[in-house]
Amino acid sequence: MSRFNQQYEEWLLDHINNESNHRRKELLSKGLGHGTVEFLRTIWFPAVGNLDHLFPEWEVRDFNNGYRYLDLAYMPGDAKGGIEIQGYGPHARDLDVRRFKDLCRRHCLLALDSWTFLPIAYPSIVEEPKQCQQLVLAFIGKFITTDVTSTLTWLEAETLRYARRLLRPFTPVELTNHLKVTNRHARRILHELVELQLLDIVSGQQRNRTYQLKR
Repeated sequence: MSRFNQQYEEWLLDHINNESNHRRKELLSKGLGHGTVEFLRTIWFPAVGNLDHLFPEWEVRDFNNGYRYLDLAYMPGDAKGGIEIQGYGPHARDLDVRRFKDLCRRHCLLALDSWTFLPIAYPSIVEEPKQCQQLVLAFIGKFITTDVTSTLTWLEAETLRYARRLLRPFTPVELTNHLKVTNRHARRILHELVELQLLDIVSGQQRNRTYQLKR
């Protein structure tokens, strides 16, 4: 059994066993949709390395006292992030006016309730996994910096937050401008984070390197 499969089964079973809401428990017991599982397998888990703070089939109330369910809720601490996998067929080709309006209303309600929403198209999971992984890292970066921030200086932690917000590699000059420090200081921070295996050197020679979060 792969590392993902083992963690996925344990994670889903844990949510089922600890759920007291019968509506959500029933949904979880049926298993997650193919798109959600593939998103976790090929996008989230390779980019993040764990399933921490993720809640499948998370129940939210709408303004009409009805119930809606997010494919995945990401909730570290008090944060509220919603992830939904948009299948091409039902959400695009065959979307009628009523369902289109309901989908827009759903997104509005989440935004008004302070949710940060991340819709992922299923074809992108299949065809553009690296781009989806970058989106996930940027999404996470809105809520947390890193699991080891307590061991880092403020500037090091802010560098990781900056790296997670970007959807591309960045240069020392860009970090210098962001942190408002000298170029030498920025390079020293980058060197330390590479040594800690939190950043990767993407390309370039000594003076022209670019950096990104470690995969």
